[in-house]
Amino acid sequence: MDLYGQALQDYQDGNYTEDLVTYSSLEQEDLLPLPHLFRNFAEMPQLEQVALQGCKGSVLDVGCGAGSHSLYLQDQGFEVTALDASPGAIDVCRKRGIKNTVVADIHTYSGTHFDTILLLMNGIGIAGKVNKLGDFLEHLKTFLKPGGQILADSTDILYMYEEEDGSYRIPAHKDYYGELNFAIGYQGKRDNPFPWFYIDFILLRDIAEAHGFSCELLYSGDHYDYLARLSKKA
Repeated sequence: MDLYGQALQDYQDGNYTEDLVTYSSLEQEDLLPLPHLFRNFAEMPQLEQVALQGCKGSVLDVGCGAGSHSLYLQDQGFEVTALDASPGAIDVCRKRGIKNTVVADIHTYSGTHFDTILLLMNGIGIAGKVNKLGDFLEHLKTFLKPGGQILADSTDILYMYEEEDGSYRIPAHKDYYGELNFAIGYQGKRDNPFPWFYIDFILLRDIAEAHGFSCELLYSGDHYDYLARLSKKA
């Protein structure tokens, strides 16, 4: 099923009746409003605005969704490629006028080299598990130009495990507290769950530096969210 893509197509085609639902292993159920995925630059959070303004050269927008980031960059004159594993999402990107689109799993993608790789909306979590992040960064490095950069945001969700006394209760079975399983629901159906993670900046920096990147904190939000730049070392 491509429930995510179907929801985006429905909104694009004027058939918006309900929002996406996200389910996580934290036993949380949240709505993901479809209009949010079609936002323009002025409607984007400051973190995303900072990321887009930090782009340089040719850009690969990984997990582009409805293509709002790609569309802005294209309008600014960037050579941008919108990539998503969802055929429905890429269909919407094309309908919105994005010129360069790719339906692909980033884990197996290979192609043009880029100056900037965008991993927004916690896109770094697409690596699935923290212990796979190093290999994922090595893969991204294969299509990143010399001196290229990765712009990625995430959130340190340690606060979700905080007790009233200020201590933290993290389930013993977790290898890392930011690792979760997610599923997407739409119109009474639910996709299969998939692994994802949120990562704190210090751990991200340590892993990035171990794999040949420098890692810089570009923005820190009010709710433990942040934007990082990983620069490929010569």
